[in-house]
Amino acid sequence: MAASARLLKGAALLAIAAAMAGCAGKPSNITTGSVPKLARPVDQMNATELRGAAETVGRAYEKNPKDRNVGMNYANILRMNGRNEQALAVMQQVAIFHPQDREVLAAYGKAQAAAGQLEQALNTILRAQTPDRPDWRLKSAEGAILDQLGRAGEARQRYREALDLKPNEPSVLSNLGMSYLLARDLKTAETYLRSAVAQPGADSSVRQNLALTVGLQGRFQEAETIARQELAAGQAEANVAYLRSMLAQQNAWKKLADDDGRNTN
Repeated sequence: MAASARLLKGAALLAIAAAMAGCAGKPSNITTGSVPKLARPVDQMNATELRGAAETVGRAYEKNPKDRNVGMNYANILRMNGRNEQALAVMQQVAIFHPQDREVLAAYGKAQAAAGQLEQALNTILRAQTPDRPDWRLKSAEGAILDQLGRAGEARQRYREALDLKPNEPSVLSNLGMSYLLARDLKTAETYLRSAVAQPGADSSVRQNLALTVGLQGRFQEAETIARQELAAGQAEANVAYLRSMLAQQNAWKKLADDDGRNTN
């Protein structure tokens, strides 16, 4: 496999996996029950703030590991800190205490996927879904797992089913776009991602995916501009750093630009 192909596959899988953090609800922003109140939503925090949030919510989890909201928030923050194995262990415990809770099962499936347990994650998501009352979030989560398993056709069907249930949902459009990026169809990927960014409620992760797709086409300045949009300075710089790290693999900035130049001649 060529270096640029490996880059595309790796970047898309990372982005799809990250996108799953929002595809089955956003427990990180739950403020009910005994979840500690944080200064701001975790998806707006920098690395230092995320570590502090993990400590704060971790103490609450230790006091009451049966609390579903605390457990789900803690697992979500752990994943954002890159502590996927610990997040999975937390969600295993939460699922034991709440075995019929669809949102818990969805979060458990996300934790399994983040830890690389894709087949188990798919089974958990399917167990959480109910045919008589299908949940668009679970459809999108299923699609993201199928994409990581290399089953793109099935994945895109799930995304479209999710969009039938929740038209123009930005997280689903983003996942659909990244599915096409994984298949090296960057133009189609960009079309879906621009549609996602234009929707109300589109968050930083959606813009980050668009920036990555634009950058992979060699339009680096435009990609950085997208990555910085509508964000506080710290988060904008974090997004740009992520973008550069993705595009720097295998000297990708120069290589992809050279490839684009050759392909247009």
